[in-house]
Amino acid sequence: MPTELQAIQELDAEAPARAVSGFAGRVVAILSIGLSLYALYWVIEIVQPQIYRVSFLLIALVLTFLLYPARRGTKGRVSPIDWLLVGATIATLAWPLVDFDRFIYRAATPGTLDLVLGAIATALVLDATRRTVGWILPATAAAFIAYGHGGAFLDRVGLELFAHRGYGLDRLIGTLYMTLEGIFGVPLDVAATYIVLFTIYGAVLEESGAGRFFLDWSMAAMGRSGSGPGRTVTVAGFLLGTVSGSGVATTVMLGAVAWPMLRRAGYTAEVGGAILSAGGIGAILSPPTLGAAAFLIAEFLNISYLHVLVMASIPTLLYYLSIFLMIEADSRRMKTHAVEVRSASLARLTFTYGYHFTSLVAIAAFMVLGMSAFKAVFWATMLAIALSFIRRETALGPRKLMRALEHGGRGVLAVAATTATAGIIVGIVTLTGLGLKIAGIIVTLAGGSLFLTVLYAAVAVWLLGLAVPVTASYIIAAVMIAPALTHVGIAPVAAHMFIFYYAVLSEVSPPTALSPFAAAALTGANPFRTMMLTWKYTLPAFLVPFVFTLSKDGMGILLQAPLVDVVWTSLTAGIGVGALAVAFGGWLKGSANTAERLMAGAAGLLLFYASRVTDVVGLVLFAIVTVAHAVRIGRLRAAAAG
Repeated sequence: MPTELQAIQELDAEAPARAVSGFAGRVVAILSIGLSLYALYWVIEIVQPQIYRVSFLLIALVLTFLLYPARRGTKGRVSPIDWLLVGATIATLAWPLVDFDRFIYRAATPGTLDLVLGAIATALVLDATRRTVGWILPATAAAFIAYGHGGAFLDRVGLELFAHRGYGLDRLIGTLYMTLEGIFGVPLDVAATYIVLFTIYGAVLEESGAGRFFLDWSMAAMGRSGSGPGRTVTVAGFLLGTVSGSGVATTVMLGAVAWPMLRRAGYTAEVGGAILSAGGIGAILSPPTLGAAAFLIAEFLNISYLHVLVMASIPTLLYYLSIFLMIEADSRRMKTHAVEVRSASLARLTFTYGYHFTSLVAIAAFMVLGMSAFKAVFWATMLAIALSFIRRETALGPRKLMRALEHGGRGVLAVAATTATAGIIVGIVTLTGLGLKIAGIIVTLAGGSLFLTVLYAAVAVWLLGLAVPVTASYIIAAVMIAPALTHVGIAPVAAHMFIFYYAVLSEVSPPTALSPFAAAALTGANPFRTMMLTWKYTLPAFLVPFVFTLSKDGMGILLQAPLVDVVWTSLTAGIGVGALAVAFGGWLKGSANTAERLMAGAAGLLLFYASRVTDVVGLVLFAIVTVAHAVRIGRLRAAAAG
């Protein structure tokens, strides 16, 4: 019977992996385990970056061609063409390793064999990406390659703004295949270091029973009130995010277990779906793992991953505060009721299986003590393996440990292909200077206005996220849109965090909205209504990035300001979340009327702009709404009692 982690990995890809057996199955198992062990070995031993990235991608692409069929919906055995592509992968990616000492010095003047193998390697990367995440990203990368080659032609068709002198195939392949500026660039480096280590860690947690414990513990912790089931899903989503690292996967995993409980409590299919998808998307917005794009922030800005975790802490709290308040409002309005779930008490669960929390805390603790993120997650993984032996049923014996390593290796495949393709795009953007051109266009259209620049950047990242996965969306935006934000005076850390949040939010944004659509499929709800309700639950996540970009005072949200500013900005933003919950949830002490909701919405928006004047006005306005609402509800109840 497949584990929950296997289901997650298959549901998270647009083209689910096929089951392989026989010789192919043994090859997949050996290579997957080997990929995980290689990544763990890299942490404790020095491997030259170009050698490690090339060899890592070689194994990942071989596994991709064995596990992912050429066409979606086909589940047949590995075909002769798949084996041919495996052979081509070995040939094209073994060449840089075999001829390494001379290969790295020929990037400016590649030979004929370099050009042929480089062209084939590029095509293989694009096909592997198509198999795992669909055709849009590889088609986009192919268009960028065409742009890199034919830039001079654009000048002749009236597109001077985007034109450049154009580069021959030798220069393009030399950059993309023979340097660390293309396929083997920073995006792939992040997949081969940070991300694979976290997929291994998640697989270890899942095999040791941590995923089930997190669900049971959340159910026991969130109480027996009418809103308890909704709160349970939210907390469980946060904890399960450390296992899956994916919004869609966490939504699916949550839904399979929690939707029956939500339905029994009285939640409609649409509201239940919105709670599931909001909880799922929170998994990739939250420390200690965050999403793959967060690792890229650390690399692009040359800061520690701990620094990124710290910056994400208050936005995460605001996100979950919003969900809790929205759930409370909907639960009261819908008159949901408590659901009895057969499970051990919170105290008993914590005493018996609470050791599963230890490795989560250890990741942050190790980094605070000065460890790199790589070593922190490595030792947290070792700790999780050791702690699993506290109880016989969770012990990671040889068979379970090998299964965890296999799932960890398989879990990184889609990300490896995606980041390699994203590296192609980044390489072309860097080579042609397109990033600066796009940044200039945004700034010009905004007329130098800070607000319009931020707004246009948000729309651009959102549109980009509709076409490509979160990780690729962040990478492309980081090189094309971040310069526009920094040009108008926004701090680089704020610019990249802004792009990170909007890239992630593509998972709940129309028309794709992967997480809400996945939830709607589970609950039988209307997908569009589920998507719009999810927007309501996640609204602060769309607004928080404006807090730290529109005003320097807003940097307190990212803990990048004096303590007094951090406290004040976080407090007012938290009250702003409460005001927006009244506006969109329609409930305070009782049902809020239209005027109260409009005034509360205005107060919330004012409180989200970090300045003393707007904060004071927003606080006063929300106070007026609260008092007026309390008086009105008091009179209605008195009249009803009389």
